[in-house]
Amino acid sequence: MKSILRLTALPVLALALGACSSGPQPQEQAADYPEPVFTAKRLLPPEKDNLDDLTAVYDPWEGMNKRIYNFNYHFDQAVFLPVVRGYETVVPQVGRTGISNFFNNFDDLLTALNSALQLKPRKFLQSTGRVLVNSTVGLFGLVDVATAMEIPRPAEDFGQTLGYWGVGQGPYLVIPFLGPSNLRDGLGKLPDVYVQSTVKSEVLSEPVDLTTTLIYPIDTRANTSFRYYENGSAFEYQMVRWLYSTKRKLDVEQ
Repeated sequence: MKSILRLTALPVLALALGACSSGPQPQEQAADYPEPVFTAKRLLPPEKDNLDDLTAVYDPWEGMNKRIYNFNYHFDQAVFLPVVRGYETVVPQVGRTGISNFFNNFDDLLTALNSALQLKPRKFLQSTGRVLVNSTVGLFGLVDVATAMEIPRPAEDFGQTLGYWGVGQGPYLVIPFLGPSNLRDGLGKLPDVYVQSTVKSEVLSEPVDLTTTLIYPIDTRANTSFRYYENGSAFEYQMVRWLYSTKRKLDVEQ
């Protein structure tokens, strides 16, 4: 049971993205609502923001992917967002910031490992430095001292490591609860989860380990401003599919 909880607690910024033809109609974005994170303007460099070719992504499982995404949408509305609202009500902002910093410290550890596997010494040293500083001076990662010291924060995962060594993205894939992915990145999550869960179990007591496993997806969703069908596009599924695939290609190339 614990391993299942860990698997579903993956960091995933893309938890609530995508669309389905059977979903609700697009809605206007409220003027004071945070801009969705999954937009070409925010994710891609200026020269890569052309959305003319949204059908170029290899998606042989489109029917299944849309059904999974529709399930993710209903789960988000019925379960995830109400839990997030409760979390934000109970935990003050300073506490939520500390929790996010704590989880980011484990993500930096994964970045260090994957940077080493990709033979990227600069990113390895940056990530290792962040972990060492935040785990000590930063009180086990609760305080992001490394950012205050202007230590850059690269982001690498095993999906990018596979891509670095020539493994293609493969078919586009929407994962239940987790959202947009592809076959390579989906499989790449497994070693990342294994490493992260192993380290956590070694350095944290079992009750704390289980608690952080439960809080992790809530914290991730709380820090994701995207909401389904609020970008005004009738082709949201195709847009998100293209944006995710293009972003992952750029992630590997950087």
